[in-house]
Formats: sequence, structure tokens, C-alpha cells
Amino acid sequence: MSNRQKVAPRTRAPAAAKPPSATPGPAPSPTASVLADSDAAKESGGVIAVTRALQLLEAFALGESHLSLALLSRRCGLHKTTVLRLARTLALSGYMVQRDDGEWRLGPAAGWLGARYQAGFDVQNVLEPALRALTQASGESAAFYVREGNVRTCLVRVEGPQALRHHARMGEGLPLDKGSPGRVILAFSGEPGDVYEEIRRRGYHCSIGEREQGVATVSAPVFGMHWRLLGSVCISGPASRLPMPKLETLAQTVVTSANALSYALAGNTSATSAVPARASHWHP
Repeated sequence: MSNRQKVAPRTRAPAAAKPPSATPGPAPSPTASVLADSDAAKESGGVIAVTRALQLLEAFALGESHLSLALLSRRCGLHKTTVLRLARTLALSGYMVQRDDGEWRLGPAAGWLGARYQAGFDVQNVLEPALRALTQASGESAAFYVREGNVRTCLVRVEGPQALRHHARMGEGLPLDKGSPGRVILAFSGEPGDVYEEIRRRGYHCSIGEREQGVATVSAPVFGMHWRLLGSVCISGPASRLPMPKLETLAQTVVTSANALSYALAGNTSATSAVPARASHWHP
């Protein structure tokens, strides 16, 4: 009897195993869950939401006063419901406004933001009067460009008296390495190379058709306190009226205007302050 009792447990052991149907399936991937949660967090108010809201504001091209929800959706590559939610959120702060016909336009807060951006450069008191004086002295349109990341934008522009003239759109991002305004900004930001060293040596740069065919420009740098580069001032016009010899003649007028503008923006009204003997020694 004792021998059978010892053997019995061995014969019941296999029966205790779990049936195949009870075998658990593969465990869910923890990485997938984390990524899903991360995406959900971004969608609900993180970086992606902010980027999409800015996309909506940037969907308006120059000259467009209002856009339909469908067009905003296509330009941003977003679903209509997402665009509508973003637009209504921006409308709460005055950055967008919905018209009576259902279409959307930029709101007053967007304009006020641009005004505050320009105010940082003292547009009304310094830049516009200086550009107006340069236009009168040269007979051509004058503009002031600033660097924003890897592009340059026209902050202020004063049109010249000529019927035939070059038109630039304020706020449009333009390449730095094409056209004299951008080349000057690069040169006095410390860009290496013989071309930029020559610009630093001369203190100005002329270009014809470099960015836009048939357009001629001459530009010079504008500095603030402690020779900090603020941007470039330029005059522009059709190449037929401004061949290279004419640009070289007008270069000194542009440099003089840029120097006066530098002193004004730096808070120094004395035009007799010394300038660097060789601009190539300047470092940003």
C-alpha cells in the first residue's frame, strides 16, 4: 500500500498541465503604448498643436483677405475638423476672425504682433525717415533687411519716384546668399570666403540679377551698439537703369545712409564717431 501511494502522484502530474487553449498570447509592446501616449499628449496641446496653429496663420498669402475652411484644410494638410478647432482657438485670442459667410481672416492680434515686431527696430522714428532720405538722394526705392534664421526679410520699404521700379514684399523670406542685401548680412556676420572678405573690405556690395532677373541692388551694413549687426540697407531698381557703373557711383550714398542709420539706432547722433579701418576685422 505504501508503494502505491508513492507512485500515484507521478501518474497525476501530467494531468495537472494547462490545456493548449489556456496558453497566453504575445504580450503587447510597451514601446508602442508609450509612443501612442506621447502622440496623444502632443495632439492635445503640445508642440504639434502649436506648429499646426502657426501653419494656419501662415496659410494666408499676401493679398488674400479671407479663406474658406476647405482651402485652409488643403493648404495645411489637415482635416477640416482639426482646422476648425484650431481656428476657433486662435479666434479666442483675436488672431483669427470668422466672417458672416463662414470664411476666416486674420484677426487684429496678428496685426498687432507684426506692429510690435517692427517697433523693436524703431521703424517710425528712425528707419522710415532714413529710407525716405535715401530714396530722395538716390532716386531709387530703398529698403531695410534683417536676418531671421537662414533667410532675410524686408522690414521696411520706401518706394522710389520712378514709374519703373522693383517691388519687394515685406515679410517674405528671401535667400541670404542671393542678392546684395543678403550677401552683406552674411559678410558682416562673419561668413568665410573671398567673396565675403571682399565685401567686408569695401563695406558694401552690388549685384545685378543675382536673385531676380533684371533687378540691380547695392547694399551696406547697419550696426547697433558695440558694432552688433542689425541688418542691411539697400536701394534697388531695374538693371536697365542701374548698370554696374551706376551702382558703384551710388554705393557711397548707400554707405553714408547706412552709417547715419547705425548711429541713430545705436542712440549716438554724432556722425563723427570712428568706424573700423578694416571691416574685415569685425567679428559677430
